[in-house]
Amino acid sequence: MRSKIWNHIIPFLGETALRDIDAAALRAWKAQLLTRVEASTAQVIWIHLSTILEAAVDDGRLVKNPCRARRTVKAPKPAKRKAKAWARATVEAVRAGLQERYRIAVDLGVGVGPRQGEAFGLGEEDFDFDVGLVHIRRQLRWDSKGRPYFCLPKGGKTRTVPVSPNLAKRVQNHLHHFPSVACTLPWRNPEPPTTELEARQRKPITVRLILSTSQGNRINYSRWNKQSWRPALAAAGILKKIGEKVRTCGGRTRRYPIYELSRADMFHVLRHTCVSTQLEAGESIVSLSEWLGHASPQTTLKYYAHFMPGAGKRGLAAMDAWFDQEPSSGQDPQSNVPEKSLGVPQAPDEPGNCRSGR
Repeated sequence: MRSKIWNHIIPFLGETALRDIDAAALRAWKAQLLTRVEASTAQVIWIHLSTILEAAVDDGRLVKNPCRARRTVKAPKPAKRKAKAWARATVEAVRAGLQERYRIAVDLGVGVGPRQGEAFGLGEEDFDFDVGLVHIRRQLRWDSKGRPYFCLPKGGKTRTVPVSPNLAKRVQNHLHHFPSVACTLPWRNPEPPTTELEARQRKPITVRLILSTSQGNRINYSRWNKQSWRPALAAAGILKKIGEKVRTCGGRTRRYPIYELSRADMFHVLRHTCVSTQLEAGESIVSLSEWLGHASPQTTLKYYAHFMPGAGKRGLAAMDAWFDQEPSSGQDPQSNVPEKSLGVPQAPDEPGNCRSGR
């Protein structure tokens, strides 16, 4: 939030008086914003600005929030995109392009569908190999000052996900070659506590991390994406190198490749691949929703319904089988023998005893 406000709101509207931030000013700012960031990011920045202006209304500094003038100016809306999943060959190619110690991240991403911070926050103690389960209890986060800390997964929801026997073997093999590393970090917030309550809430915890750097440190997701993930994507032919950055330090010159950006091919695509594989195998959407940590199965359906192209066909086939045989009128449903031949006493045809209406 801090980076979005200070990079995209303050430099352009920070010197504007509150009363001068009207629909026209917002239209100009929005047009400029969309030249710098994607529509999805612009939408988040718009929400931050609207929250600030709403506070100004509550404090009596503004009569109304100009962000709510929807007739003349509207919030940026990202184009609806379907979640993208990788084919097995793509997954294997990217996995092969990573350092050996990081390949288990791909296996975990496809096997249990964690978000990137959740994968980097997984501890050896989170795996129950005897029953084939992994407990997603935390994520590894970094604040705007570059300080790491642990906190609950997105939405504050912990969850338990089944682990296939072959994935469990890969995790155990990884731990044999790259033993877990103890990491102690603050919980919830890296800021020093100022009260006893904050001290209890932010009490550091120690986790034996499954994934760590070659120096035995926790992984900084931004550095890992630049130095490990994107080069692996380039090696697999997914991204292209578009430039080079040159740095000189202490008389030494280093060159760093610059790759094109593709949000659809970041670590989260492994989570989509996990869902795609499970849905194609016929797994329940309710179970998947619970394993993914979604708020409800409706959320899972919203993002992943297009991974179920055969669902309607299976239902149609079931209905077709149901109506495969023509019904026979006037027969016992348990038999093909007409009802009158079963020896059942027949009621006389009398007035008031209408057989057709029984």
